[in-house]
Amino acid sequence: MANSRRCAVCPLFLLIVMVLLGFPPLTPLAAAPALPRGCFSKIFAFGDSYTDTGNTDSMTGPSAFQSVSNLPYGETFFHRPTNRYSDGRLVVDFLAQALGHPLLPPYLHSKELDRENGANFAYAGSTALDYEFYVKNNVTFDLTNTSLQTQLHWFSSFLESSGGRAVDVGSALFWSPTPPSEPSRLRTPPTFSSKGAKYIVVQGLPLLGCLPLTMFLAPNDARDQFGCVKNGNARAYEHNSLLLTKIQALRAANPDAVIVFADYANAHRRILEHSQLFGFEEPISTCCGSGGPQNFDIAATCGSGETSMVTSQKAKACANPRASIIWDGVHFTEAMNNALWGLFSGEGYCSPTLDALFIKKRCTH
Repeated sequence: MANSRRCAVCPLFLLIVMVLLGFPPLTPLAAAPALPRGCFSKIFAFGDSYTDTGNTDSMTGPSAFQSVSNLPYGETFFHRPTNRYSDGRLVVDFLAQALGHPLLPPYLHSKELDRENGANFAYAGSTALDYEFYVKNNVTFDLTNTSLQTQLHWFSSFLESSGGRAVDVGSALFWSPTPPSEPSRLRTPPTFSSKGAKYIVVQGLPLLGCLPLTMFLAPNDARDQFGCVKNGNARAYEHNSLLLTKIQALRAANPDAVIVFADYANAHRRILEHSQLFGFEEPISTCCGSGGPQNFDIAATCGSGETSMVTSQKAKACANPRASIIWDGVHFTEAMNNALWGLFSGEGYCSPTLDALFIKKRCTH
């Protein structure tokens, strides 16, 4: 029972209902296209642990992954922990670099001078619904008390304290993944329209059933051709379908804005279907784990130093993270994030394509 608190965060990934989206046509793998640099004055990012570049650490992040401040996190690119939930860069890091920006600093641990090119407000463990909703409804699994609304409050504070300089929100790019939530209560994704935002990318959920955490929690549930939990993936598709419906309504209400949907689930599926083409040898097994099925034990996660009661092993990183999709049981390796970015930026997994942002803003390559 000592590990019950660690497991308590897990239902966050299992709260969503079923529907299936169509899959984009498969094409050969291509390098990510060059994007017009200097197109956007700033980039602002929001979301959860898939986008958090350091707002949380081992003391403040989700209880199931309280070792993000320890090696081997960050080992591949930074060669040290940066409080990113990966061995290296995240999708938002590849976005910033492709647009000629420095990596976005975490808002809570950066100075005003560091935010000249934008900031990252994403916070691991954030929910789409306010924390008070879970308290009111006696939902007892462990959460951070941070939601997207909290992040929007930080953003408002940032605008108010910008040293007297007006921030041209209308020239900035917004990247806003939406964390899982109960579909019947799924709120409209933040559009920042009240602040004058015009260029927004909303990222959907990946295939939740293909995460070792989900497989650990549902060992007897039906599996698909990849060995993933069918119901978990169906829930991710339902969430994304509801999210896309909300986005379509926002587009109609904000005709001057470009709101792009990044289809994370189908991009993830494309990579699984052609894993070797993308250079992956381990499509659903954890790179940094402590042995057992999918090399994952919630009681002995990456960087924790804990010994698995099942395997009597401590978690350690695999020899070649670039050959793995999953880093720590929930989050992706830098190699996977890079592959996803390639699909988002040039392979038709954004709707409309990212080019729509540049055309609207009249940027040229």
